[in-house]
Amino acid sequence: MIEQRVVSHFMDGRILKGVTSDFFPNRPAFHMRLADSGERVRIDVDELKGVFFVKDFEGRPDYSERQDIERRGYGRRISVSFVDNETIVGHTQGYSPDRRGFFVAPADPESNNDRIFVVKSATTDITLH
Repeated sequence: MIEQRVVSHFMDGRILKGVTSDFFPNRPAFHMRLADSGERVRIDVDELKGVFFVKDFEGRPDYSERQDIERRGYGRRISVSFVDNETIVGHTQGYSPDRRGFFVAPADPESNNDRIFVVKSATTDITLH
């Protein structure tokens, strides 16, 4: 399987960066090989806020993502607010209130995030537009 760069954001504020080849949205856990040490660790999805599939680990800290862009073919526009007060805006094709989570494609194509798996239990508000 292809390794994908991910940044796992935990509910307790921890962040782990690495690669995974066994993440599936319907599974309760996956494995990451950590970017800094190469150590392989098991990640329990229920401990997460989200899994951010990224273009690179450094990101673009100086870049301010636009949230006003409509992207055709990416599904319905969605705003997601998390328990830590972060809000993301993007598009989704797979939101269902009875699932553990769902994918969001960022509104801004220049975002360092390719897609984000949002863990529903880490949210305070989900609005489809």
